[in-house]
Amino acid sequence: MAKKNEIVHTGKIIEINKDFTTIEILVSSACSTCGAKAMCGMSEDKEKLIMLPTDPYTVYQVGEEVQVATKMSMGLKAVWISYVIPLAVLMILILSLSPVIANEYARGGFAIAGVAVYYFFIWLLRDRLATEFVFYIKKD
Repeated sequence: MAKKNEIVHTGKIIEINKDFTTIEILVSSACSTCGAKAMCGMSEDKEKLIMLPTDPYTVYQVGEEVQVATKMSMGLKAVWISYVIPLAVLMILILSLSPVIANEYARGGFAIAGVAVYYFFIWLLRDRLATEFVFYIKKD
């Protein structure tokens, strides 16, 4: 059972080796609960593969249904890193460059370049971020 402070997805183990356990998760859109989704064609079910370090002290089998969980704070941190901060960078650059650069296209280009630089630094820090975002397997 999921706790209130966890984000949990159900998945199926598709591969286990000594280093990593690969789990397939079906991510569904809001359309998945609609009764007309078969006729509509707008539902967006996607299969995602997650590779987690194999825990040598637990026994799982290929094909077994498990839950992949992380803390709610990790999800909120991911939203801040990937959406909120870049939006703030974009808005700050657009507003601060307004008195300096008269051409709107140039202002927009510099603002987008600033966001690209931000994402480049996030890419450089990917190994450090990977150690902070921890997922774990729970049995159903």
